[in-house]
Amino acid sequence: MSRILDQRILLLVISFSASVQSTKVLSEWKKCGDLECEKAMSRVQATTDYLGPDCRYLNFKTGEEIMVYSKLSRQNENLWTGSKGKDFGYFPRDAVKVEEVFIGEEVEVLTKETDFLCLHEDKYVFE
Repeated sequence: MSRILDQRILLLVISFSASVQSTKVLSEWKKCGDLECEKAMSRVQATTDYLGPDCRYLNFKTGEEIMVYSKLSRQNENLWTGSKGKDFGYFPRDAVKVEEVFIGEEVEVLTKETDFLCLHEDKYVFE
């Protein structure tokens, strides 16, 4: 009886782990201004207030300027990555308007698991 219970618990843990894993990666591909995604692609201005669902997202108010460093592609093209001051995160592209483009040609690269981590007090954590 305890063996059956152990197997059910193991299946629940595996199922939960699989569902959590699938929510961590927002896209397998992203577009950047360079292969390392270190160059700013553009400067945008927020057209609406935005409060993200978790710590991976950049929160901002209408009128704030954001520097864009990457754009998710293929599975989730609506999310861009950028910074505002020392804050960094994802935001919907329809919440901003492009003010200035710095990079004319975008490069598509694979994302890494570290692209979807939250930074809290100099430690990375999954949300």
